[in-house]
Amino acid sequence: MHHDPVQLPYERAEGRPFDPPPGLARLREQEPLTRMRYPDGHIGWLATDHATVRAIMADSRFSSRYELMHLPLPGGPEGPPPPAPVGDLSGLDAPEHTRYRRLLAGRFTVRRMRRLTARVEQITAEHLDAMERHGPPLDLVEAYAHPVPALLICELLGVPEADREVFTRRSAAVFDPEAPFDEQMAAFTRLTEYVHELALAKRKHPTDDVLGELAGTDLTDAELAGVGSFLLAAGLDTTANMIGLGTFALLSNPGQVAALRAEPDLADQAVEELLRYLTIAHTGARTALEDVEVNGRLIKAGETVTVSLQAADRDPARFPDPDTLDVRRKATGHLAFGHGMHQCLGQQLARVEMRVAIPALFTRFPTLRPAVPPEEVPLRVNATIHGVRRLPVTWDEG
Repeated sequence: MHHDPVQLPYERAEGRPFDPPPGLARLREQEPLTRMRYPDGHIGWLATDHATVRAIMADSRFSSRYELMHLPLPGGPEGPPPPAPVGDLSGLDAPEHTRYRRLLAGRFTVRRMRRLTARVEQITAEHLDAMERHGPPLDLVEAYAHPVPALLICELLGVPEADREVFTRRSAAVFDPEAPFDEQMAAFTRLTEYVHELALAKRKHPTDDVLGELAGTDLTDAELAGVGSFLLAAGLDTTANMIGLGTFALLSNPGQVAALRAEPDLADQAVEELLRYLTIAHTGARTALEDVEVNGRLIKAGETVTVSLQAADRDPARFPDPDTLDVRRKATGHLAFGHGMHQCLGQQLARVEMRVAIPALFTRFPTLRPAVPPEEVPLRVNATIHGVRRLPVTWDEG
């Protein structure tokens, strides 16, 4: 059943903000590994079922190097992408990747996670207090979903107290999809310059945070600054959108909120299910370094395979009744954090943030609800990270 190359379905259905583009389910059913025409004209592949996506991501014969990629989503830069900037782990293969990964993996220790959990609880409480003082209605993204992870990144990088407000504001500008591209880029440049200076300061006076510890390793100054910028970019936009979109998904499924409030022990399971159900980093890509046979099809060296993580996480063969949000589901094995050697390094931290921040919101504001009809909640469309731009909420006071 081999058809003409398909184009990547990326338009979500009207009124279905949490569901993958409908075209993906059809492909997953008919031809889970299919030829695909890329925006630059390249003919590569698209994988949509859980088993195939997982197998490709675990296979070292596929490369993650940006400069070998054809980009699956339209509207990207013309021509092949530049190589990964220094310190960007996601665009590297072994052995370069291995060295960074090893240095970083040891930094996300159980002890640090415990300490960060206490900080998340504190930061969360402070922002809930501020929301209560402000009173309804307000934008949950601005008041909560963005600042909580931003302050946690400050904690991780060891941003001094005095700089945190500016840091949080600048990071909001970087990830504001409303802002013109050049403004986003300018804000990002200012932020990376700041991280660069911070990294160099930690060379002279090491501190007890991830960047401070990395300052004592054999990383060059440029690598140290690059890793800092990578952690910032990887850890902020993702978690902010998981908290925002995750809250919107729960508000749209009141029965699930009721279950979560009745059984607080469901928090861990609920977070895994939200990760599976939303899979906000929805599309990945790998390029074959040699000819590889997958599902009886020959993927030739140099061909890019787009892996649809969102389609894989809605695969009925892996998750029964996949289009239902069910906080009681055991959603282990989802691919929201990727799979293989590039599986998200900060996944434990992301889990901690969501486990604390999402239930706390419903505990503090039991009557929390959207302040606008669901179709008026502005989504981030065609961004590499799916999410909400704003989430107007209200609640009953007193």
